[in-house]
Amino acid sequence: MSNHYYSRTPEAAHDRKVHETELRGFRFKFITDAGVFSKSGIDYGSRVLIETIDIPPDAKVLDVGCGYGPIGLTCAKLAARGHVTMIDINERAVQLAKENAKLNGIGNVTLLQSDIYEAVRDERYDVIVTNPPIRAGKAVVHQIFEEGYELLKSGGTMWVVIQKKQGAPSAEAKLAQLFGTVEEVTKDKGYRIFKATHE
Repeated sequence: MSNHYYSRTPEAAHDRKVHETELRGFRFKFITDAGVFSKSGIDYGSRVLIETIDIPPDAKVLDVGCGYGPIGLTCAKLAARGHVTMIDINERAVQLAKENAKLNGIGNVTLLQSDIYEAVRDERYDVIVTNPPIRAGKAVVHQIFEEGYELLKSGGTMWVVIQKKQGAPSAEAKLAQLFGTVEEVTKDKGYRIFKATHE
């Protein structure tokens, strides 16, 4: 199990690379490495989520399972007067995300190694974004939804990307059970973007 991207300490040999890309009109450079999610470049689901999410400029945002940082760092650009906390269980991913924040000159972020929400339980957020670790299993994904609901302010939103074949219908049902209001904002190549609003 120790080489999954949701491991605390990946054992895969390092294979660092730099990728350049544009997200939401911003140019980014990202350092990636073996042992982290989507090391060969930004995965399609994350890209669809990034292009869809609505982040108020002064929002307090939480990126759950941040990997090397593309979603959270884009949110930090969009929430220029706000702040983004980025969490991941994978210490290699957190270290990369710290490097990538620095590389892209982004200062309004906090990076924490955290097993799901353990490091942020006392905080409350306007927006939670996640490309959940499907391979970690449905129980983990649903835990992200359940405990995330508790960390959202009233009126806050949770944005989720999930593939239809990887459990989008059950994810939507779970979000609807928790939040009441769930909107499928877009779908693209089997990826669904859900926006759940905390009432």
